[in-house]
Amino acid sequence: MQNQIIENKAIGEKYVKARHESGLDIYICEKRDYASSYALFGTRYGSIDVCFKTGEDADFVHVPAGIAHFLEHKLFESEDGDAFTRYAKTGAYANAYTSFDRTCYLFSCSDQFEENLGILMDFVQSPYFTKETVEKEQGIIGQEIRMYDDSPTWRVLFNLLGCLYHEHSVKVDIAGTVESIAKIDKDLLYRCYHTFYNPANMFLCVAGNVEAARVLELCDKWLKPVKPVEISRTFPKEPRGVAQSRCEQKLAVAMPLFTIGYKEACESAYPSVKRRVVTELALEALFGNFSPFYKEMFDAGLINDQFGSEYFFGNGYAACIFEGESRDPDRVYEAMNRELERARKNGIDEGLLEAARRKLYGRQIMKFNTVESTAGLLVNAAFLREDPFAGLEAYRHVTAADVMDHLRSALRPEDSALSMVLPNG
Repeated sequence: MQNQIIENKAIGEKYVKARHESGLDIYICEKRDYASSYALFGTRYGSIDVCFKTGEDADFVHVPAGIAHFLEHKLFESEDGDAFTRYAKTGAYANAYTSFDRTCYLFSCSDQFEENLGILMDFVQSPYFTKETVEKEQGIIGQEIRMYDDSPTWRVLFNLLGCLYHEHSVKVDIAGTVESIAKIDKDLLYRCYHTFYNPANMFLCVAGNVEAARVLELCDKWLKPVKPVEISRTFPKEPRGVAQSRCEQKLAVAMPLFTIGYKEACESAYPSVKRRVVTELALEALFGNFSPFYKEMFDAGLINDQFGSEYFFGNGYAACIFEGESRDPDRVYEAMNRELERARKNGIDEGLLEAARRKLYGRQIMKFNTVESTAGLLVNAAFLREDPFAGLEAYRHVTAADVMDHLRSALRPEDSALSMVLPNG
């Protein structure tokens, strides 16, 4: 097993990075003074991966939307019971999640770490699907989909993604649709499992009161030998510009909810570390809670403390997304476009930019203060095969000129859309 210790002396943190002979990427951050431990076993497989092939396929395979999420539900089950029952005996907290581009299984515990890690690695590597259990799960997930159809915060986001994207599968609900999951059977589940749940496409991240050398020993013991799989993924060509600029839906809310998105052209699978940091600095300096824009909108009663932004990106998609509550989302949207035009013309105040840099740099350092957030940092790095410290270094070195260069090509009104959920009646 190849492994190395990587240290950032500026913040006094280090981690072990290893590549198991199976191809599994392993990131471990020892925090021996902490009482708890946190582990995530994940795969680079999410809801957007509906068209793929392996080296043994003659052509690309198209599968129904929602299979990644369906697999997440089913893997906890086995012929002898389910993983939650096993974790109940150790007292560990266990969970899982599926996003657009990854699926992760996790636990946290204050003792019996090795036993809990063994449970995690066992059930994730032991799929068990039958016709009957798949049909039962279709009913359960169908109810979940219908529940999210009535969720204002969920709908306002996916309505926005439907506005921004013409073709990319990121616009489809992570759980799929009632119609798409009806097409899932055990053979499709096994096909997707054996493609994407291969160690060469997976990662294990551990943080807390653990010994890295022992974790690596346990990986040697518990990882099942399988032949590496090479995966090719393809997505429809996404046109420039948005599919539509506006969407409204009425649901049970007291005040209108909104999301505003600025779509970016993606020239590579994922934005670079520098581009991500430059974008986050621009968003914080222009629209963060210490910015003149925020104060003006807040004082006018057009936004409240729910207003925020994120750089939303994945394989073949990227967008700056703002969300919040407002009695007049249109005025917020118009004011944002004016502020962006002003910044492109006059520049960003360097004092605001420096304040944004210090805030985001400090926030990143603070993530090393808990085992859960440390493990989250490791997951993001392992997923992209990056260094968890890379963002810290970028925050220190990007310049105002870098931010202005970015603004000249991004966050353009012609590439934007507004989604609103309005009160019934």
